Amino acid sequence: MPTEQERNVIPDLPRGPLCTYRSKAKFNWKDFRLVLEEKELIKIKYDIWRRLESEPLFAPVTSTLPVDQQKERAARQVNRIADLELAPPEIYSKPYKYRVRYLMSINEALHAVCPSMSVKIALGVGLFTNSLLAMGTDRHQDTYNKAWNREIITCLAITEVSHGSNTKRCRTTATYDPETQEFIIHTPDFEAAKCWVGNLGKTASMALLFAILYTADGQNHGLQGFLVPIRDPKTLLPYPGVTVGDIGEKIGLNGIDNGFVMFNHYRIPRENLLNRTGDVTPEGVYESTFSEPGKILGAVLESFSAGRLGIMQESSNTLSHAAVIAVRYAALRKQFGTDRDGPEQSIIEYQLHQWRIFPYLAAACVLKVSVFAMTETYLETVQKSQAESNGFELLTQIVSEVHALVSSSKPLVTWTARDAIQESREACGGHGYLRSANLGELRNNHDPSCTYEGDNNVLGQQASNWLVRQWKNAKVESPVGTASFIERRDEILRMNFESFQRLGVSVESTEFITHCYEWLMCWLLQQSVAQMDEASSQGIDTFTARNNCQVYRARDLSRAYAEYYALRSFWSRCTRKDVSESLRPVLFNVYLLYGAWCLDRHMSTFYTGSFANGSAFADAVRGMLLKVCGLLKDSAVAIADALAPPDWVLNSVIAKSDGRLYENIQSVFMTNPGAMERAAWWKDIIPTKLRSKL
Repeated sequence: MPTEQERNVIPDLPRGPLCTYRSKAKFNWKDFRLVLEEKELIKIKYDIWRRLESEPLFAPVTSTLPVDQQKERAARQVNRIADLELAPPEIYSKPYKYRVRYLMSINEALHAVCPSMSVKIALGVGLFTNSLLAMGTDRHQDTYNKAWNREIITCLAITEVSHGSNTKRCRTTATYDPETQEFIIHTPDFEAAKCWVGNLGKTASMALLFAILYTADGQNHGLQGFLVPIRDPKTLLPYPGVTVGDIGEKIGLNGIDNGFVMFNHYRIPRENLLNRTGDVTPEGVYESTFSEPGKILGAVLESFSAGRLGIMQESSNTLSHAAVIAVRYAALRKQFGTDRDGPEQSIIEYQLHQWRIFPYLAAACVLKVSVFAMTETYLETVQKSQAESNGFELLTQIVSEVHALVSSSKPLVTWTARDAIQESREACGGHGYLRSANLGELRNNHDPSCTYEGDNNVLGQQASNWLVRQWKNAKVESPVGTASFIERRDEILRMNFESFQRLGVSVESTEFITHCYEWLMCWLLQQSVAQMDEASSQGIDTFTARNNCQVYRARDLSRAYAEYYALRSFWSRCTRKDVSESLRPVLFNVYLLYGAWCLDRHMSTFYTGSFANGSAFADAVRGMLLKVCGLLKDSAVAIADALAPPDWVLNSVIAKSDGRLYENIQSVFMTNPGAMERAAWWKDIIPTKLRSKL
């Protein structure tokens, strides 16, 4: 049970019309918040939000700025964040896990205020320095320090115009010249131009560039990382041999200056090769320097998974914001009623509306907790790899499992947030289409999360490939325990819905939902492997066989695996001793709602695999879904309060915590610039016949 001191970390909410529903909740909303997030991390966020609220540069804008002004504003915000020193100096001497978790919380708070600024920092500082640590050595320390201290603006250049996911086919080259002891960076044609590089368009002076390394003998040594100066850091003018520019306006996140760059036989020092795993001698001989495999493995994990975890943290918050807006609006908006001439009722009372928005409210809770749990596992793994190099085989297995988890969960979280924003926009009707409702900005700024740091569909294939390997292995290698159910595959596949009914397993139970998911994954694995084996027996190559198994098989498997992990993580958190008895019923209903909603999405597979026959299973799952929606109605606003950031961060005129919906909309209508002024161009639009009489 949280103490008053712990609750006081979270500010109180103003009284108003929303109290009608707040008073119906049978639990303290602050206690609910302390289940979803740790007190220390909540405190970090609120401290940052309080500091930024008094900064004019971070005040919400009321209309869309020109693209160049958006870039300027985000760049100025990045500099201001550096000046504010949001992380106290002692944080950097703390153990790895504590330090990174603290910095991740800062990033979450910043992203909620300004996504463009947050992403610029994540790319230019976080991802750049993590990659430099993973691939560089002591000779690159000076660049690391300058990037970390914001003395230079940096970027990560991987994607090319014609290649993104398939990085091995990138065509930018780095050819070593032993006479000058330099690498010659060259772009053979426009298709090989590096593009979509965040910070590169207008501001970056240094790139961590991936290129194919060739030694003077013409031998290809594969994709390697290089530090490549792009612009003079004092003037931001490009160096000779570098053609660099901005790719132009995007759908959203226009504060980020995404750029393209081409190199014309551009020379850099030999030492600019990131040489953790391989180096070139001054004479031009390539030497492998792979050592301390455990530490390198952890560094690689840190480099490539940290960004995806950051995206999931940001996306779970975006999902929360969309759900908060939809729920608060639904509680305040009244339409129709049982008596034609009587009082109208809030649209939150209608079952159809509950069915539309409550599953996203539940998803916000479940995914926030599961992303936290996944991050804990990830940070512990990296910390372990840094502390010791023993147990390399076990560490390899953990890294592989964490990679599968991240690869399946990043699509789940980002797709769920994407869908939540759209459903919330529609559920808020015309008022949801106002820019000041903030759902449009959420949608445009979130959308690229489904693509960058790994396209969702491609990432999902990496997760399903790992699961298929576990299915085929003589022994399941799942030290984290997410795939240990495969060891019971025969027992699981013998069960069906009728079996559960005979055993008296209630549909409204964690046991039922867990068994349904284990059957679903086992059946999809069995079918995927059988389909691939059949293709192989017909002489079809593994690449094609695997690709032809994605639709209705491996793709669904990857999503089910992520949902299974999310539900398991959430329930594990709910059963801890620090959860008060008053919270357990509502947490259980949140679990049931998200579980039933997800199972409903897989309904056809349960029938295809003969887990169920007739209507009983579908009726049970859908009946539970609708029943729990009804049960959550009186708790929904309190749950939304537990997910909501301060009003100025949520920045939605239709979802302010004071509940004064129509007063707030009136203020926006009346005060937007030029709202009640005659247009300066009024003479130009007067009908021609009238104009002649003026």
